[in-house]
Amino acid sequence: MPLLRIAIVAASLLALAGGAQAQGHETREPLRVLYVGNSLTATNDLPALVATLARTTGSRPVEYRAITPGGVSLEDHWNAGAAPAAIASGDWDAVVLQQGPSALPESAVNLREWAVRFAAAARERGTTPALLTVWPESYRRNALPAVIRSYRDAAVAARAKLLPAGAAWQAAWRRNARLPLYGADGFHPSTLGTYLTAVVVLAGLTGEPPNARPFRLVKPGFRLDVTAARGKLLAAAVREALRAA
Repeated sequence: MPLLRIAIVAASLLALAGGAQAQGHETREPLRVLYVGNSLTATNDLPALVATLARTTGSRPVEYRAITPGGVSLEDHWNAGAAPAAIASGDWDAVVLQQGPSALPESAVNLREWAVRFAAAARERGTTPALLTVWPESYRRNALPAVIRSYRDAAVAARAKLLPAGAAWQAAWRRNARLPLYGADGFHPSTLGTYLTAVVVLAGLTGEPPNARPFRLVKPGFRLDVTAARGKLLAAAVREALRAA
């Protein structure tokens, strides 16, 4: 091949490589996530917010499926069959598992038992299991440490990754006790509570730093405006929770 043609081909290859690097996260394989939970995940569509946050912050892209009927436990999911079947498909990089607060001794035992079973099924298919720590109702907010402990113990027993949203809520309230993380019913999250949980999930699954920049999202039934100052506070709370996980 003539030297001039070799030089042109080499320059073209370099340009293509540079273009791919410039696109950054757009060229990365998406993270495929299955959510198995209930209305605490479904409220404000946490999975969609995680994917939106990934897209707008330049994180690894996220694709997902959510199996989140109201009021169900992991045991209920196992017996219903849809979640185990989805895991058995092997289509997922990670499965995020969540049930109710599970602070009482008997419910903590139940969480551990079914987290272990789901985690084993996930690993058989090359999927990383993760437990998403939630929170108690606002009227018994003093049970939050027990919720955190229950999910941490279950994650250890299941050899699962811990996504400590409840601990991040606790850390955020230590910085500002008036943060409105609960929704109107005092149990399901507000849009801010869902956002904080989404930051935990994305940072925990990707290993990338939590978003500390301003964030705004307005769509039908959902309005969120996170200022720069609040973003830094929430990111610090997420870092603290992830370090302790």
